[in-house]
This record gives sequence, structure tokens and C-alpha cells, in this order.
Amino acid sequence: MNFQHSVLSFVGFLFFASLPVASNAQDLIARQAPVDHRVKAADSISLKHLLTIERNEELKGLYPDFNNNSVHHYKGAAIPDSFRIDLRHFCMPTPSTKITSGYGYRPAFRRVHKGLDIKVYIGDTIKSAYSGRVRIVSYEAGGYGKYVVIRHNNGLETVYGHLSKQLVEENQVVKAGEPIGLGGNTGLSTGSHLHFETLFLGKAIDPALLFDFEHQDIVQDFYTFYNTDKSSDEKYASAEREGEKSNTISDVRYRKVKRGDTLESIAAELGTSVDVLTRQNNISAKSRLRPGQIIRFAE
Repeated sequence: MNFQHSVLSFVGFLFFASLPVASNAQDLIARQAPVDHRVKAADSISLKHLLTIERNEELKGLYPDFNNNSVHHYKGAAIPDSFRIDLRHFCMPTPSTKITSGYGYRPAFRRVHKGLDIKVYIGDTIKSAYSGRVRIVSYEAGGYGKYVVIRHNNGLETVYGHLSKQLVEENQVVKAGEPIGLGGNTGLSTGSHLHFETLFLGKAIDPALLFDFEHQDIVQDFYTFYNTDKSSDEKYASAEREGEKSNTISDVRYRKVKRGDTLESIAAELGTSVDVLTRQNNISAKSRLRPGQIIRFAE
């Protein structure tokens, strides 16, 4: 009996002695779980930080300087053959959906209107389309009136003209959606409106290719800029010398997608192929078209 009692006592001792070990092991596992979660979060933050650094390095070499004197100051800038512009994280500069004058050639002035005129009233809030840094806050009596130029983190520059008041200062860092001015009728203007330009290294891009004012949205998440054509002014000068009478930008046409449109139907209407449209608009043949989206076709 004494022997059996001793054995049972020893087994009992081992059982109870093992309990703290198991408990400690569970505590250890419990402590490790949040550590693993934090590691994953840290990895995610590090990756985003790395991507941001890489993107900033890519943008750093685009512009030769940060000049506060001239809207079109890009002397010495090497324009890449192509550049992918991230259009996400945007804010519409105004909730107004009425376009009073589009991008394109104006025969009366014999020059290209390099932006969109959007109907706003004096005192309406105008916001920065993207985050960035204010490059110019100035006044031009024979043109923009009171205007603001902002260089953005995605490589674009935006111009806001005919303001009644500027709410920012040069070199100020602004966020997307931050008020930068008030609508007005200053400068060369016949009625209150916002003149809105989108530029890449001085090359004007039709804002309608980037922004869908009617639906207060962007046309697509990314826009690829191609440095393959002459400037619009050069095209028109050449056309006039040759006696051409055209009110379109050279042979480039734009088609806004309507409900029920397909790439096939638009290609047939424009007299081209789906393959040409997909290449010129940087989309695939399987891309879903959205009403209001702009399709570009260059003959």
C-alpha cells in the first residue's frame, strides 16, 4: 500500500506541476498573437512607405525647378515618351456640372482653349483637385485674372482661373479638397466661371479626359500621357498654313460614352477598329465602358 501510495503521489505531483507550464505556454502564445499582427501592420506600412518613396523619386526628376513666376515655365524639362498618371484620391474642384466652354480651338481668337470653363458664381468655393504644393498665386489682367497653379503629387499641374479671391499662398502645401479660391469673373472673362486646366510638364491635357464633371467623378483610375504629338498650337498653325478649315484638334476626335455603347458600336461609328481604340485609350477589349467616359480617336 505504501508503494502504491507513493506512486500515486508522484503521478499527482507531476500532473499539478505541469499545469503552470501549460498555462505559461498559452500565455506565451497569447502574447505572440498581437506581435504577429503588429509585424504584419508594420510590413504593410513599410511597403506603403517604400512605394511612396519610389514614387516621389520618380516625380522628383520630372520638373527642373519650382518656379513661382510663370505658368508655362518648363525650360530644360525632359518630357518622357509616356507617363502613367494616378487619378485616384481626387476631389472635384467644384460641384458644378455645367461646362460653358470646352477644350479646343477657338476660331475667333485663332488659338486653342487649353482648359474647360465651368459655370460657377462669384463666391463659390473652388477646391484643389489633388494634394500638392501651390506654385503660383497671381493676377493676369488680359487672361487668367486672379489665378492659382498647383503642382500635384501625381505629376499633374492644375490651373484655376478668373477667381474673385485666392485663399492660399505660394509654396503652401494643400490637400485634395482643400479650398484654394472663390469663383469669380476677373481677367479676360465675360461672365463668372472657373477656367480649369490640367497640364503635364506644360503639355495641356483635355480635362474631360480625366474628369467627368457631369457625374462628379474621374473618367478612369489612371491616365497614360503620351508625348507623341505636336502641341495643339503647332497643329493648328500647320493646318492654317495648308488652308485646312477644321474646328477639331487636328484629326483627334472625342466621343463620350452613352448608356448601351460598346467598343464595337463606337468603333463602327468612328470608322475604325476596336484594336485601334483600345491602343489609343490604354484599355483592353474586355474593358467595361461607363456612361460619361471619354473615348479618344486619332486618325
